[in-house]
This record gives sequence, structure tokens and C-alpha cells, in this order.
Amino acid sequence: MAQDKIAKARLIELDESLKNEASGGKSVTVQFNPDSLKLAFANQIQNSNPSSSGSGSGGSGGGGGDQASGTSGRQFVGAGTTKLTVQLWFDAATAPDGQVDDVRRLTQQVIYFITPKKSQQDASRFVPPGVRFSWGSFLFDGLIDSIEESIEYFSPDGKPLRASVSLGMSQQTILVANFDSAARPPGTSRGPGASPLTVAAGGSTLQGLAASAGGDWQGIAAANGIDNPRQLQAGQLIDLNARLPRSLF
Repeated sequence: MAQDKIAKARLIELDESLKNEASGGKSVTVQFNPDSLKLAFANQIQNSNPSSSGSGSGGSGGGGGDQASGTSGRQFVGAGTTKLTVQLWFDAATAPDGQVDDVRRLTQQVIYFITPKKSQQDASRFVPPGVRFSWGSFLFDGLIDSIEESIEYFSPDGKPLRASVSLGMSQQTILVANFDSAARPPGTSRGPGASPLTVAAGGSTLQGLAASAGGDWQGIAAANGIDNPRQLQAGQLIDLNARLPRSLF
């Protein structure tokens, strides 16, 4: 069933507009989900008060500026930036496609996203690929600024077997979280008030409720995260309009 599957983070190549997935672009599913994601938000601010550049009236010298002006003497420059830092782990011994003799065969798939290639708009320019970090409902589109790879473990004959990759990404805007149903990972329920819910009566089954609503009980169970459709709790709230494609379970 779909609810038994854990959503995996992915790196997806974007086109040069950084808005759409690149046609025929690279897509990499991480081997192990990260423990955490670190986001840093920043604005570029400059002081527009002329007196701040010298020892203006009431100043003490030393370039301290007019502290009394507060924020009135400042202005924002640009739309701000958001930086994402994430650490990924790779283990050659547990590679999904069988035994891998060198962990760098796995990490080089991530290094691809920082390797410049010819621009499709100007063949004389080289640009790094746009990339989307996607993990369930979390999406971050931008460019990779830095990658730091650490080899953590070697085989007796000196081959790297385990590595961590610290990934730094940035986008030239303040990231706005998306909480709508399109960003909701499969197998998780919608937020309160997002759709009408049905209250399960004592002794009812999901199959019976789904039949009365003209729906597929397996898809409804997967979308609501219900493990046992034959033992619903009295008063349990169920979204009978929720569906998952059969290919997911």
C-alpha cells in the first residue's frame, strides 16, 4: 500500500528559466533522506541617508551614521534571497542497483548539478543547470552554489565506500511555502477545512462508505492513510473525495 512507502527527496534538472523541468533532464532520487533542511532568508539593505557616510550633525565620528533615523534612512535592494543547506549520505554497500565498488559512482550524480554546460540561449556562455529539490510538499528551485563531499569510510583495498555531501542552493527571492493540495505528498491527509469530511459511525467500514459515495475504497484508504479499512473508529473523519492513482498502491 502507498502509506507504507516513504517519500524520497529528489534533485530534478530545470530549464534555464528555473521554472519548468528540463526536457530529458536529469533526475536523481537520494539514497537516504536528509535529517534536516536549513533555510536562510536575507535582504540586501543599503543606507540611503547621506549623513550616514560621514560625521553628520550629532554624530560621534567614526562613520556611525545617524542612529536616530532608524529604518527611515534605509532601503531594500532587490527581492531578497533564500539559501537552502542540506546534507546527503551515500553508501556503496546499500546501493539500490546492487553492489557498487566506489561510492563516488553515486555522488557524481549530484555533482552533475553544479557542473556548467553550454547555454541553450547563448552557446558562448556556460551556465550550471537549474535544479529543483523536491521532498514531499517541500519544493526549492534555484542553483547549486557549493558542494562539499566528505569520504567517511574506505574498504580494505582503499576504495571509498561511504560519503556525505553538503549541498548549498540559492534562489533570488524569498521562498514562500505552498500548503495547497498540489504540494501535499501522497498518503497524507489534507489540512482542516480543506475539504468536506465524513464522520464514520460505529461498526462502519471504509468499503461501505466508499460504495455509498461511488468511490474506490483502496484509493480513499491510501489518500487518508487508513491501515485497516474494516475497523474504523466511531467518529473518525474521512475524506471520501480523496483519491490516489492505482499506480501508487
